[in-house]
Order: sequence, then C-alpha cells, then structure tokens
Amino acid sequence: MITVTDETRGTIIGDRIQIADTSLSRMVGLLGKRGVGAGGGLWIKPSSGVHTFFMRFPIDVIGLDKNMRVIRLWRNLVPFRITSVSLQLGSVIELSSGRIAECGVQLGDVLRAI
Repeated sequence: MITVTDETRGTIIGDRIQIADTSLSRMVGLLGKRGVGAGGGLWIKPSSGVHTFFMRFPIDVIGLDKNMRVIRLWRNLVPFRITSVSLQLGSVIELSSGRIAECGVQLGDVLRAI
C-alpha cells in the first residue's frame, strides 16, 4: 500500500491506497468490496477510464496524466456507470465518494505517490 498526497494543496488523499497494475488486478478493481474504507483507495495504472458495473457503492475517481497531474474528476460515480475514455489519462485513483471534495482536489493539481 502507498500514500497519495496532493502536492499542490498539501493534503493527504489516502494513506492506504492499493495499486492495481496487472491485468487481473485492474479487471477486478473494487468489485466484490463493500466499500473503500477510511484512507483507502485503488490506483489503477495504466487506465484510460473506469466502470462501476456490479459495484455496491458509489466512488470518486481522479484521472491523472503520465506526470500525475489531475486532468479529470468524477464525483459520486454510482454503480453501473462508465466514465468517458481518454487517451490522455495515464492512470486513475478510485476513492470513497466525497473524498475529492474533502481533500479539495482540483483540475491541474499534482499528486505524489509515496
């Protein structure tokens, strides 16, 4: 697990972020989970978009370019939805619904993974 911070805002996005960087881990994602949990999330890399088919809870999604700059934000993405696909996305971070607002994440912010 890693910690992801918003270097622009000086806030911690999550301190229990799991990495999904294999075909299987990206495919499974958060499916079957009951929630993300405090400080938790999933960093999917690479990713050009996500879906919430068969998920049990809404999520916030941060879309990042290859330099970890925030280029897309999806708030409260409810189950059985799909984001737009963008070739500019390098990865996405899935978080509990409301986390983007709690952290004040904005387009253009630069995140850091430790």
